[in-house]
Amino acid sequence: MSERFAGRRFSWVRFSALLIVCAVLAGYGWFTWSSARDEAQAEASGDPWFAGYVDVTATPTYAFEAAPADDAQDDVVLAFVVAAAPDRCQPTWGAAYTLDEAAAALDLDRRIQRVRSQERDVVVSFGGLLNAELGDACESVDDLRDAYDVVLDRYHLTTIDLDLEGDALTDTAAMARRAEAIAALQQERRDADEELAVWLTLPVDTSGLTPQGTAAVAAFLDAGVDLAGVNAMTMNFAAGGSMAEASQASLESLHRQLDALYTDAGLPLGPTSLWRKIGATPMVGQNDVVADVFEVGDAGPLNAFARERGLGRMSMWSLNRDRACSANYADLTTVSDACSGVEQEEGEFAALLGKGFAGSPKDSAGAETVAEQPKAVVTDDPETSPYPVWSETAAYLAGTKVVWHGSVYEAKWWTSGDVPDDPVLQEWETPWTLVGPVLPGETPAPTIEVPDDLAPQWDPETAYEAGDLVMRNDAVFEARWWTLGDAPEEAFNDPGTSPWLALDEDALRELIADAE
Repeated sequence: MSERFAGRRFSWVRFSALLIVCAVLAGYGWFTWSSARDEAQAEASGDPWFAGYVDVTATPTYAFEAAPADDAQDDVVLAFVVAAAPDRCQPTWGAAYTLDEAAAALDLDRRIQRVRSQERDVVVSFGGLLNAELGDACESVDDLRDAYDVVLDRYHLTTIDLDLEGDALTDTAAMARRAEAIAALQQERRDADEELAVWLTLPVDTSGLTPQGTAAVAAFLDAGVDLAGVNAMTMNFAAGGSMAEASQASLESLHRQLDALYTDAGLPLGPTSLWRKIGATPMVGQNDVVADVFEVGDAGPLNAFARERGLGRMSMWSLNRDRACSANYADLTTVSDACSGVEQEEGEFAALLGKGFAGSPKDSAGAETVAEQPKAVVTDDPETSPYPVWSETAAYLAGTKVVWHGSVYEAKWWTSGDVPDDPVLQEWETPWTLVGPVLPGETPAPTIEVPDDLAPQWDPETAYEAGDLVMRNDAVFEARWWTLGDAPEEAFNDPGTSPWLALDEDALRELIADAE
């Protein structure tokens, strides 16, 4: 053996080169395996989705339940559920409606059901800037868990959004309660083979999350919450220049921060998985900072960036504002709840920002775990319908609700004889707006019993002054100006020229209460 290799010496150079080659091959193999694992983990979270925010209590009411056009938004994020008051641990919509009041005054439950019947999804956002988040108002983890749970159960939610701003970010004790309560709810649902996807929506600047924002993410990870992701409020930068570029810079910084946060929590993720845990929500048009205007031209570049990086979510504030302001809106630098303050086509921001986001929140939360919704009633039964069943011979005032073929419709103007579900090519061709299906277990809405002596019966030979009240065929009318011989019911046929105004239900209730 020794003679066979005689004269050959061991070479440290060749040996070192061999080690380097082996290390490179091993490193390449590890990189390939790690990248594939990262990609697979990102894919397992579901396809990226788009859902615009809807300000539920803003006026005019935004009809999020209406079936969208092909290029418009599909899923929606309804905002905001907050505490009834800073010291009241009761969920409300914008501190203006309890959940039951929202069902009655806004028909919210029915409208949500209509969205679900179209195979779209609804996410509910807790918090916001203007009111107390439940975590700040509820003093114990159990009370807070129960308050969240009421909302989750009522609306059959599998994805929620926690919009934490202002005081909600600075109270560390409340943040700990919030994280513990959400972790408990998430675990309860997993024990029942269900899922609860949780997004934290937090303010950012071009350097990423604020210290309070990173502390919030850390608190949730420490509590064991499996975050679906962090949704960056890419707005109000006060940095000048392109809003698209500022948004991209903030998202790059957020990606770096999440890398550190997940590593510190003992949950390291690859770069692709981290991008999938990031969302972006610009405030379209005029921002609260006067110098910041997110133009239509910013939407395309931000969407392209988000798709290239693989963001898990895109949203916008808000669908209520996705239209140009009218000529009567004088100061475009003042933020409006109902328009963007920039030149645009209606729905243009949603179409641009949502392009290519084909997923849905219900899929990323586990499509099979979405609570099965009750089937709509198909038989119109006056004994159980929440509103009167439509009649061909009856006349209906604007705002009147009826039931027809298992659905609730609301009159847009006075109508008689127009079938609510009559197919039309244009929305303006029908006097009816579809609100949503009749829900199982509903009972007839209380009817107003008008006392016979609430007002005198109309007399064609009596002259009436403005403000006088009369009754005619069980309806109450108020004179708009001096009149003699004009039949009150003509207000139904031509309300613009009639000297009479038919009182609606709210006015009748107030009148009856004053008379008692």
